[in-house]
Amino acid sequence: MRDPSLLGPWVRRFLMEHMIHERNLAQNTQRSYRDTLRLLLPMVARRARKPVDRLAVTDVSADRVRQFLSELEQKRGCSIATRNQRLAAIHALARFIAVHAPELVEWCGQVRAVPFKKARRTLVTYLEKPEMDALLATPDLTTAQGRREHALLLFMYNAGTRADETAQVRICDLSLPQVPGRDLASVLIRGKGNKPRRCPLWAQAIRELSALVQGRGPNEHVFLNRCGQPITRFGIHTLVERSALRAAKRMPSLAKKRVSPHTIRHTTATHLLRSGVDINTIRAWLGHVSLTTTNVYAEVDLEMKAKALANCEVEGKKIGRPWKENKGLMEFLRTL
Repeated sequence: MRDPSLLGPWVRRFLMEHMIHERNLAQNTQRSYRDTLRLLLPMVARRARKPVDRLAVTDVSADRVRQFLSELEQKRGCSIATRNQRLAAIHALARFIAVHAPELVEWCGQVRAVPFKKARRTLVTYLEKPEMDALLATPDLTTAQGRREHALLLFMYNAGTRADETAQVRICDLSLPQVPGRDLASVLIRGKGNKPRRCPLWAQAIRELSALVQGRGPNEHVFLNRCGQPITRFGIHTLVERSALRAAKRMPSLAKKRVSPHTIRHTTATHLLRSGVDINTIRAWLGHVSLTTTNVYAEVDLEMKAKALANCEVEGKKIGRPWKENKGLMEFLRTL
């Protein structure tokens, strides 16, 4: 590197070498880090009064990082979670530069000292069984598009997949039974960090997926949009939100909830828990790395809390009749 003080070459190495070849991070993570830098660098350039290509590493000072984070929240309306996600990308870049340029260790320490903001923990939103049934009933099954939409919603409820995971499923990832009722059916899901997991498929999901992929090549995406192209995660978000609006007409309680693809994922986990599936199986089903992440579903289910409380309730002592009212005993004493 000709001039190690310039930021541009470090950014290129960070995105092209470190993230792809050294870390092999998922595409979504790469895009998230890239988008952070696309927002950060113009802001730093404005304040440093330099072109972006002439920015020095030290121009990205801790104070400017704090100003950038404030702009995210105040001007762009980003949540604390998004703000912390952007900061994590900046910390990763600073750490990468410091490893390869020891003279910048002090700068790295100052940038990495910018703290994450504590976010308020919100309760997980999930759908009750009648609400989920109403959502599944919205597509028009008399049309090809309606059958595709129903199969997609049912698949997400079955497998508890994220929107991006659903969009990436290919026909070769489906293991459909040769003999229905005898062979086990499952789907290979590629989760965060390309971690694979297998999820079993329900009989109804098998029937609808079999009809959906019939006569198509193994490398094609399972779920297509109305134009016959692979559906994107943004298309899935739109489909779920549109279906929720329709379902709210027959199920008013849905109007009070923000329904997204992740809501269906939370619904899958909660319903599995209510059905008696152990928490570790649900962790593997959803592709969580830590059991701590899955434990949140045990905390949000008030119905299970109420049942557990009822089982632990201490029964009060029964108040007997006063001894004076026990006439049988008094008669017995008189006869002695």
